[in-house]
Amino acid sequence: MTEKEFRNEEAVLDIHDKPKTAHWVALSLQHLFTMFGATVIVPILVGIDPGIALVSSGLGTIVYLFVTKGKIPAYLGSSFAFIAAMQMLMKSDGYPAIAQGAMTTGLVYLIVSIIISKIGSAWLDKILPPIVVGPVVMVIGLGLASSAANNAMFNNGVYDFKFISVALITLALTIFYNMFFKGFLGLIPILLGIVSGYLVALLFGIVDIEPIKNAAWFAMPNFEIPFVHYQPRLYLNAITTMAPIAFVTMTEHIGHLMVLNKLTKRNFFQNPGLSKTLMGDGAAQIVAGLVGGPPVTSYGENIGVLAITRVHSVFVIAGAAVFAVGLGFVGKLSAIILSIPGPVISGISFVLFGVIAASGLKILIDNQINFDKKKNLLIASVILVIGIGGLVFKLDTFELSSMALATVLGIILNLILPETARSEEKSN
Repeated sequence: MTEKEFRNEEAVLDIHDKPKTAHWVALSLQHLFTMFGATVIVPILVGIDPGIALVSSGLGTIVYLFVTKGKIPAYLGSSFAFIAAMQMLMKSDGYPAIAQGAMTTGLVYLIVSIIISKIGSAWLDKILPPIVVGPVVMVIGLGLASSAANNAMFNNGVYDFKFISVALITLALTIFYNMFFKGFLGLIPILLGIVSGYLVALLFGIVDIEPIKNAAWFAMPNFEIPFVHYQPRLYLNAITTMAPIAFVTMTEHIGHLMVLNKLTKRNFFQNPGLSKTLMGDGAAQIVAGLVGGPPVTSYGENIGVLAITRVHSVFVIAGAAVFAVGLGFVGKLSAIILSIPGPVISGISFVLFGVIAASGLKILIDNQINFDKKKNLLIASVILVIGIGGLVFKLDTFELSSMALATVLGIILNLILPETARSEEKSN
């Protein structure tokens, strides 16, 4: 059976299934709301117009879907990996330097994709066996667990009973919708959870509605386009600062593909191929830089939605991308979504991140990984503790995130450790 003929019977809507129009809108909005908070927090921290980030994430996702021929249901949002570098560049040279850095990282992706297209990706099976993949996927899910918990508990650094109450109520309602609603409502538990949590937050008085009242219905994003809004020049510091980080986000890219492979029962490393997925990601980053947004990357939050709803349709992802572009111009709606408080997002994240982590555990179970073998035990232990613990490797402006560092160390241990420890040989 070919890839084109294959259909995942466990999916409610498989990759190329098109939902009914009304369902399509709601399912796409669910993805939009899920990624919104993380996507706009990056430009806010850096000093870029959040409306631009929405437009660039939507355009980037559309470009990615086009390059990968609509075979991968992945949404691309603002990347957190570049925040420190972008903040530094914004202070020294302003956004033009960030744009050049973003386009450079995209170019690095394109170069690597061309190399892989020439030599193939069979090496992936050797360096990424289940004992590495499983724990890495768990780290992707659990790596942000502490952040979600802190956002649910603390209001400006102070423990807030209202915050944790809203988060837990949102969590409970989301679980209820997921377990007991049938039909179409059963497909949008995350969207229902966000709406319900928002209403609860309003009752608890933790929603700031003033920005909503003051927001205009139409607001043109502050585009900063090369050759139009500024004359580009060579920012060598931006290139040397941001280009190396591309190799970090590539690791995250591969990790997310692992999760999507498991969810959709496909092998995207083979079809459309890692070269195509990296090319799509790189092209998306270049587009983001051209319109004035931060670099983009695939989002674990949206992968969590895919896992919970079992709706894997690329039409739904494309719909979310179109909505994101449109929302970048609608000031009132942007203000409403920006007003969703952290505890509501955290309540949803407890489910989303947990589902991803559970997918990693399922990989280990399905492949019957033997943890009586010291090699397997050591690899999993190192990946989990470093990835979840938040260990970061820094050298000047270069930074290796905990997830990337855990993945790299897991790969190295798998390659250099013998299959059997000496103590095991003696016991045998």
